[in-house]
Amino acid sequence: MSEPSKVIHVRNVGHEISENDLLQLFQPFGVITKLVMLRAKNQALIQMQDVPSAISALQFYANVQPSIRGRNVYVQFSSHQELTTMDQNSQGRGDEPNRILLITIHHMMYPITVEVLHQVFSPYGYVEKIVTFQKSAGFQSLIQFQSRQNAISARTSLQGRNIYDGCCQLDIQYSNLDELQVNYNNDRSRDFTNPNLPSEQKGGRSSQSSYGDAGSTYGLQGGGAHAVAYPQMANAAAIAAAFGGGLPPGISGTNDRCTVLVSNLDADRIDEDKLFNLFSLYGNIVRIKILRNKPDHALVQMGDGFQAELAVHFLKGAVLFGKRMEVNFSKHPNITQGPDAHDYMNSNLNRFNRNAAKNYRYCCSPTKMIHISSLPQDVSEDEIAAHLEEHGIIVNAKLFEMNGKKQSLVLFDTEEQATEALVCKHATSLAGSVIRISFSQVQAI
Repeated sequence: MSEPSKVIHVRNVGHEISENDLLQLFQPFGVITKLVMLRAKNQALIQMQDVPSAISALQFYANVQPSIRGRNVYVQFSSHQELTTMDQNSQGRGDEPNRILLITIHHMMYPITVEVLHQVFSPYGYVEKIVTFQKSAGFQSLIQFQSRQNAISARTSLQGRNIYDGCCQLDIQYSNLDELQVNYNNDRSRDFTNPNLPSEQKGGRSSQSSYGDAGSTYGLQGGGAHAVAYPQMANAAAIAAAFGGGLPPGISGTNDRCTVLVSNLDADRIDEDKLFNLFSLYGNIVRIKILRNKPDHALVQMGDGFQAELAVHFLKGAVLFGKRMEVNFSKHPNITQGPDAHDYMNSNLNRFNRNAAKNYRYCCSPTKMIHISSLPQDVSEDEIAAHLEEHGIIVNAKLFEMNGKKQSLVLFDTEEQATEALVCKHATSLAGSVIRISFSQVQAI
C-alpha cells in the first residue's frame, strides 16, 4: 500500500458515476478540498483536508466494499501528497496534443447536432470542421480547430463537463489525424471554411471517408431542437441522467398524470405539511388535499408526470407512523383550489426550483440515513440528536463541512424512524436556522 496521503485514488469510476456520488461517499469522513475526475481512465482523485480524514475513509472502506449506483469502486492512497493545478488539468492525458479532438458523449439524453457542438466548442477558438458518427462507444465527434492551442484550451476547460445540466457528458481525447475530410454540410458534418458544400450526396448513401481512430460511419442523429451550451434541461432528461442514463425500472417517462392518491395513512398524526415534506423529495408540490370523508386518504398533485412517477415508484409501501402507505396514480388530473386544499405552488420550500438535476440524482426510497443541510455553523452533534431523538433510536451521527457549510448525516435504527424524523422535522428551526432533510444513500458513517 502507498504511504498515507490526504489524496485518495478511486478506480472503476464508470461514466454513470458523478462528482456528487463521490462526494457523498467521502464527505462523512471530513472536508473534501479537491476532486479530479479522470474520465479517460475511469478513475478519480479525492483530496481530503488532512491525512487523518483520508486514513479514516480508507480504514472504513477496507471493511465495507464501497459501491456507487451498483458498481463497486476501489480506493487506495494516491502517490500524490497534494493535487496540483497540473494534476487537475491533465485529466488522464496520455496522448499527444493535436488540433483535432475526438469527443465521446455519454448519457446522451438530447440529440446532439453539429450546431450544438459548435456552440459548445467555438468559444475556445475558430472551429474549422466537425463530423459526427455512431460507434460502439456511443455517439462521437471529431472537431478540428484552427490551431493546436485552441484544442488544448477546449479540452482543458470542457473535459468531463456536461453539455446540458446533468447529461450529455463530454469525454475528450486528442485525435491522431492530421486533417478532417468533410464532404457535406448538414446536421452530421460541417466544413466552416467551405460553406458551398452540398447537404447530402445525390442518389445514394453517404461516402464519407474512414477515420482511423474514430470509426467510419455517421450516425443517424440528425434533427432535434437547436440548443445552447449548458441550458437547464427538461425533467425527462434530468431524471434519466440521474439514474446513469436510463429511467429507473417502473418509470415509463411518458406518464402525464400529475396527481397521486395516498392511502392507509395515520389520520391522527398526518397533515398536509408532513406529506409535503415527504413528497417534495421527488418533485415540486402544487397542492395537497386530505379527504375529509376518508381522513386516511390524501391527494398530492406533483409538478409534472415524471415527478408523480418518481413518487409512486419510491414511496409505494413505505412505512410512516406504523402504517404501510399505498401510493397510486389518481383518477383526478389535478386538485381544484378550495378551502380543503393546501396550495404549495409558490412555496420556497419546493426543492426542485433550483438544482433540479442534483435533486433528481438524490431520489431514492426511504433509508435509515438522513442528510441534514442548512445547519447553523456552531451547531453540535448533541443538539442535532436532541432535535431528532423523539422519532427513534439514533445509531450514529456525524457533522461535516462542505463548501464552508455545516451538514450532517444521522443514522436511525430503522427506515420508518428516519422517515418519521424527515416528515416531522424537515423545514423546522434548529438554533435559529431552518434545516433541510433528505434521505441519504450512504450506507454507514
